[in-house]
Amino acid sequence: MPTLLKTVTVPDFGVPLARPTIPAATYETRCREAYRRAGADWLVVYADREHQANIAFLTGFEPRFEEALLLLGPGDRRIVVTGNENESFTAVAGLPGIETLLAQSMSLMGQDRTRKPRLVDVLAEAGIARGATIGLVGWKYLEPEEWGLAAPAFFVPQMIVAALAAAAGSAEALRDATPVLMHPTGGLRSVVDADEIALLEWGAARASAALWRVLRGLRPGESELEAAARVGYAGEPMSCHMMLASSDSSAPVVGLASPTHRVLTRGDGVSTAVGYWGGLSARAGLLVDEDEAFLAKARCYFEALATWYETADLGVEGGTLFAAVTEVLAREGLRSALSPGHLVGYDEWVNSPVRPGSTERLASGMPFQVDVIPVPMKDGQALNCEDPVTFADAALRSELAARHPEVAARIAARRRFMADEIGIALKESILPMSSMPLCLPPFWLATDRLLVRG
Repeated sequence: MPTLLKTVTVPDFGVPLARPTIPAATYETRCREAYRRAGADWLVVYADREHQANIAFLTGFEPRFEEALLLLGPGDRRIVVTGNENESFTAVAGLPGIETLLAQSMSLMGQDRTRKPRLVDVLAEAGIARGATIGLVGWKYLEPEEWGLAAPAFFVPQMIVAALAAAAGSAEALRDATPVLMHPTGGLRSVVDADEIALLEWGAARASAALWRVLRGLRPGESELEAAARVGYAGEPMSCHMMLASSDSSAPVVGLASPTHRVLTRGDGVSTAVGYWGGLSARAGLLVDEDEAFLAKARCYFEALATWYETADLGVEGGTLFAAVTEVLAREGLRSALSPGHLVGYDEWVNSPVRPGSTERLASGMPFQVDVIPVPMKDGQALNCEDPVTFADAALRSELAARHPEVAARIAARRRFMADEIGIALKESILPMSSMPLCLPPFWLATDRLLVRG
């Protein structure tokens, strides 16, 4: 079917107010399973403000301003080691039975160090003794082809690695356990349950609604900062910084940039994105009413997106999805800047099975970002249409409907909209989490005209 521009009214799918919670028993199950899979005396999970997703997934706590460690040990020990500012904040955790130990070297510089200044001593106090084995979780890990040295690599500050080695009596006691949580198919965070889906949908729905407000109100003569103010930020936990960037034909549109005082001009390329825990929505287009040359490229891009949704399904290999999208983009000399799809959660990017030649398969419970960013683009032009989805089999869909009927109802309404108005009949396994699902207006002075299947 051809791709057309069509006037479409995007319905109000509802913006959830109450944020769903994860049951305490779920946090306990996650921690016990992570500890079991690590196969060590202690599992140590690193976190800081930027890299908080693993500890948040396991406990419901994430540090503010400073670093933290989650220690999972023998006899169901659950210890959070953190600094001055978070010593009292661990009370927000949903994981029961947490002990909090103060290590003031985790605190910001210039704060008190008189009570517990040495991390090595605190680790010994926690019970990590000489001869213990430690699985250490950082914020990412290296594939074998990235690291040829005998000693393991850890994406954790060296001071913490050294302190753990000192407590255990040897650097050989440490091994990288990050894949336990972050492997693209086998990690605990790669497949989630109905309660987690509801929590992620809360963030995805609110992020997409915020982005749609920005996009629909954007006009020449206002600054990027004035346009970005329509986000209406209400304190939602963010998975990344808010983005809004524009440019005329003299320079590229740098999509990662934060908004500035630059005044928008008719004909500019504009890109914007909002990401909360659960998903990011992003759009990019031209600040015009029409442009035939740009429309041809936008049609090809939309076809690549449609191919993503029509190819993805439970059991599909990541390499198959990558190849299908790549083939369509190539018709206009485009390619995907990054992997055209990846796992998402409390952080914007967890990992991805969607890579060239990947035999890793999409599975029920995978929270996913449709992330097809077309490049190259001319200076002053941009295209993007990113939204989160979750894959779910019949059993998981049934559980979601029973436990979170309002979430299931919003998802069902989005699916109907995509079929009736966008012309994409989704497979039963795909749950759209965004409240502007596959809504791609190439011309931002006519945002009611969307690309659709004719």
